[in-house]
Amino acid sequence: MNEGNLFIVMAPSGAGKTSLVNALVEREGRTNLRISISHTTRPKRPGEIDGENYYFVDDSTFMAMLENSEFIESAEVYGHRYGTSQLWVKDTLRSGVSVILEIDWQGAAQIRHIMPDACTIFILPPSVETLRERLTQRAQDDPDTIERRMTQAAEDISHVAEADFVVVNADFDTALEDLQAIIRSQRLTWDYQARNQPDLLGRLADTAG
Repeated sequence: MNEGNLFIVMAPSGAGKTSLVNALVEREGRTNLRISISHTTRPKRPGEIDGENYYFVDDSTFMAMLENSEFIESAEVYGHRYGTSQLWVKDTLRSGVSVILEIDWQGAAQIRHIMPDACTIFILPPSVETLRERLTQRAQDDPDTIERRMTQAAEDISHVAEADFVVVNADFDTALEDLQAIIRSQRLTWDYQARNQPDLLGRLADTAG
């Protein structure tokens, strides 16, 4: 059975990461690519569904999972905890489906220690002004929270060079095409083909020999 690829998407809040990832999975299909659903201790926002957007848990439940090493990565962001299920990620990859994670640079660093072959993608806004405008227009945060997010964005963006790929989300459709190109390119690497087509490559090598 083919083994999927692990993709990590990082971005400052307001860069359009979630909208792009959702559109990407819609194009690729859930049989090829799935979004990992994180556990979090933060409250649900209007319209969010438990088990679809996040698994919403209380702090004691989260800490018990953390102590049991159930997370492949975890972080505290704006006073709330987030974590990604290690078992779900590995089982999904083994089933042949690629997994995409929406996490920050700290979580990405944790995962790279465990799974160094993960492909990392950083999504940037076209400007600081555009980022502030998007945060304001989505009307999810008060002015103080927006300022905290802008400060955090500067810290996040300082880690952009740690990513394998960088996508600037100036135009949504173009950024989506860029993401799809990255996903497809990773299925054409030597490592991926050697992992998933060993018999074919072996026969061809014997013929060439």
